[in-house]
Amino acid sequence: MLVLGCSAGGFRMLLTMLKALPANLPVGVLVVIHRNANYETHLEANLAAKCRIVVKVAEDKEPIRPATAYFAPAGYHLLVEPDRSLSLDTSEPVHFCRPSIDVTMQSAADVYGASTVAILLSGANQDGAEGMESVRKVDGLCIVQHPRDAEVETMPAAAIRKGAVDLTLTNGELIILSQGLSNHIFRN
Repeated sequence: MLVLGCSAGGFRMLLTMLKALPANLPVGVLVVIHRNANYETHLEANLAAKCRIVVKVAEDKEPIRPATAYFAPAGYHLLVEPDRSLSLDTSEPVHFCRPSIDVTMQSAADVYGASTVAILLSGANQDGAEGMESVRKVDGLCIVQHPRDAEVETMPAAAIRKGAVDLTLTNGELIILSQGLSNHIFRN
């Protein structure tokens, strides 16, 4: 399972990474972006035309499939169920956010354990740091965008301060990682 999270300033890098993912990606991708539920966007439809993997809004009770990016809908937390399907939740915001990166990363770590790869990009609050810590505790792989490359360094810097990061990568390294994602990075 690959989990990507970002907020302020992270969209451009997220788009670049999603476009670089190979069509034969052996895992599903959960994407959490902080966005306002009061504004309709066509983000997923616009991205779908530019990516080699399927890009869609996550639906409640939907099974997770490889080579598919599931975006958390605005106003909902995105969770992974034990049967590896998705669920949407309207519980309280975390760090003033719903969807919350922490909630999705923690849920993915609970189900996928050491097979979880979490990547945290630019953002203006600390959402994602606790989620990265959860992934790290189950021996998953935790990667952040280098704070100096992030438009807003707060999110990746918070995860680094928590000691919840295995790799701190530049924008160029994140793109190379995305292009080369294969069975080798994901443990069974």
